[in-house]
Amino acid sequence: MNRFRQLLAPTVCLAFLVGSLTAGLTAVTVTPAHAAARITVTNDRGSSAADSRYQTKLTISGNGFQTIKGGFGGVYLMFGWVKGNGWKPSQGGITGRDYRYIPDSENANNQGYLKFIAFPGSSTASEAHAILKNGSFKISLTVPGPRFQSVDRNGKVTTVDCTKVTCGVITIGAHGVKNPANETFTPVRFTNVYDAAPTEQDDATATTPEQPASPANEDANTAKKPAKAAKAGPVKVTTDRLTAKVGNAMTFTATGFTPGEQVVGVLDDGLAAIGPLVAGPSGEIAGVLQLPLEMSPGTHELRLTGAASGSQASERFAVRAGADDAQPAAAPSKDDDGMSGSRLFLVIAGCVFLLALITFVLIRLLGRSRRPSTAPTTAGA
Repeated sequence: MNRFRQLLAPTVCLAFLVGSLTAGLTAVTVTPAHAAARITVTNDRGSSAADSRYQTKLTISGNGFQTIKGGFGGVYLMFGWVKGNGWKPSQGGITGRDYRYIPDSENANNQGYLKFIAFPGSSTASEAHAILKNGSFKISLTVPGPRFQSVDRNGKVTTVDCTKVTCGVITIGAHGVKNPANETFTPVRFTNVYDAAPTEQDDATATTPEQPASPANEDANTAKKPAKAAKAGPVKVTTDRLTAKVGNAMTFTATGFTPGEQVVGVLDDGLAAIGPLVAGPSGEIAGVLQLPLEMSPGTHELRLTGAASGSQASERFAVRAGADDAQPAAAPSKDDDGMSGSRLFLVIAGCVFLLALITFVLIRLLGRSRRPSTAPTTAGA
């Protein structure tokens, strides 16, 4: 009976360990139950399309997103194009190769092409356009048109034509934190949503081609096209300080120009130039300027000039040295319960080692129990 108990004890311990290990691994790897992240897109006419001629302001509603109270970062909301199913950053997707989006500054008062939704209590909440509450948010996103310029990590500028490829609303983890639970792509089609420019845009962009100018109605046409009133406000240019590095491609935006006019830009006293760029329906400009490798770090100036209105805007900005990546370094990805991949590997490795050790001891005990209890007799006996 004592021998049976001695053999039974390790077996019971092994069964208990296996059960505990299984329960522990399940607790580590199973993600908390929450609905899958999803996006709903709506324009002011009730459909989910963007206009192929005019700027469109879309209302984006998000639900089912993972919320980490006090967590760093949050969710980036942007408009662009993705390549196949492996575009997600958590799957190795890279900006400029696997997905492209409309560039914009990360300031709270940017042009509306890029939005940042922060986790509640995050240290970066002051920079956000909205706060992610209970996995939901509702915010507007501006789409300037079906074509835009995108820049990759090497500074190469590429034009994306959404009439030839499928574009849509993209969400990814913000500030370089890869979060597969919050990565989505929602296609958006382009069509003629508006017969004329929306009311918040200038009426000068909504021309009526069926009523050509003639001496008889010249005064009426002049009254309908107040060119000087076409400006959305004072001319202003904003550079993206994160991309302002020597040899890098720097993005910038501007507002207040006359819709449809050509705009040229110059860096310092002609160190580099860009243009002509065509102002959008609201007088907005978005561009990418290649900063020369021979320029020196320090304070520089970008000046924009409208060809038709003569309006000028400038901004002085700091240029940093180095050709390192313009995007923030990605933080290690974490499981939903906060345990990193390396810690999870150590836990599993330790459990496997312990299980192997107990199995070895059990085999030794079983081997000893099968030996004869009495010493062998001699041949003479």
